[in-house]
Amino acid sequence: MRENMLNKWDRSYEKKSVPLLAIGFGLVGLDRWIISPLFPVMMNDLNLNYQDLGIIVAITGVFWGLFSIIMGGVSDKVGRRVILVPAMIIFSLLVGFTGLAAGLMSLLFIRAAMGVFEGAFCSVSVAATAEASHPKRRGFNMGVQQSTFALFGLGLGPIIATQLLGIVPSWHWVFAVVAVPGLIVAYLLHRTIREPDHVMSNSLDKSQLSEMGKTERAPWIKIFRSRNVNLSMIGLIGIMCCVFVLSAMLPNYFTDYLHFSVAQMGFVISGIGFGGFLGQLILPGISDLLGRKTTLIAAFILAIIVLLIFMNIGAQLVLLFMLLFILALLAFGSLCLMAGPVPVESVPPSLAASAAGIPIGIGEIFGGGVMPALSGFIAQNYGIEKTLLLALGGLIVCLGIVCFIKETAPTKVKKGNAVSI
Repeated sequence: MRENMLNKWDRSYEKKSVPLLAIGFGLVGLDRWIISPLFPVMMNDLNLNYQDLGIIVAITGVFWGLFSIIMGGVSDKVGRRVILVPAMIIFSLLVGFTGLAAGLMSLLFIRAAMGVFEGAFCSVSVAATAEASHPKRRGFNMGVQQSTFALFGLGLGPIIATQLLGIVPSWHWVFAVVAVPGLIVAYLLHRTIREPDHVMSNSLDKSQLSEMGKTERAPWIKIFRSRNVNLSMIGLIGIMCCVFVLSAMLPNYFTDYLHFSVAQMGFVISGIGFGGFLGQLILPGISDLLGRKTTLIAAFILAIIVLLIFMNIGAQLVLLFMLLFILALLAFGSLCLMAGPVPVESVPPSLAASAAGIPIGIGEIFGGGVMPALSGFIAQNYGIEKTLLLALGGLIVCLGIVCFIKETAPTKVKKGNAVSI
């Protein structure tokens, strides 16, 4: 079975689909985070405050998480393209509608709806990338696909937002402009993405159909029997706690605690986006060679050391940027592995999107929703510098978790023992 898959592998489809899915996920990141650099302008027009921003960010994460779980399972039954294309069209339209918001309630409704469709796109795109990739390139390709989220959303997003503000009449139009690329990519996805074999096959014998029926009737049971899927859920809460707490709190940490100017803060904070992009390119590829487990253990040890140094060096602008760049490289690269290859390679092909969607969803709900809210409470009552301890705690939890995962990298698992997509 494995040899047949390799013999009929379509390299041309891999070359077309993986970059397209990467661009799509980059637009997810851009649409999700474009609101942050625009918020100082928006808050005056709409009478909003920082607490409102926290609620807006949290509601997107919670609905993203819920629908990553739900739509991953749906996609395993109905296919990839049928989810990916409508999801991209709708969340692109919704980011445009954000520019029409008149206040907090309308923003909350729009951003919650965006979370629904971006969450659906997330888990399904991970599975589609895995299916399009040769097993020996799966980790690298999944890293490429997920790396654009940090690049577009946290690296280029603030630059795009501030530059467009100088061109278009108001912030309302910025949302309309960034909505357009998603509609174009949706059309290209419709033309390019194929459905997986277990959905499209019309030549299965009765025993195969019977077995598939059993798989579809009880996907949750099979998924939760996987040690790696369960550990990925816990690990993603920890790593998303680190990533989202730092992304939310560091701008104020730099300006209020270290007394940087806004321009200085912008320079340092960009390290998250660019470091995260590079990390999701590098670490998954390294894990194809060294193994998922070895790479994750080393990454979390280094990340803990870097964050401890970061917390104690004071207001050294360039050094802080370098440390944040390295920290984001390690954190986002590890997030990519725990959201993609580790769970996806641990289940049968027909459950790939569910295996990705459940850990991503749980991680988003708690790591992307609850933890930023908790960090706001800590900052308000104990000092913003104490929020870095919450991020550090997330990394420590992750290090403990990855020590118990089972290796899944095709190059490191004995032939016949690994589940291959």
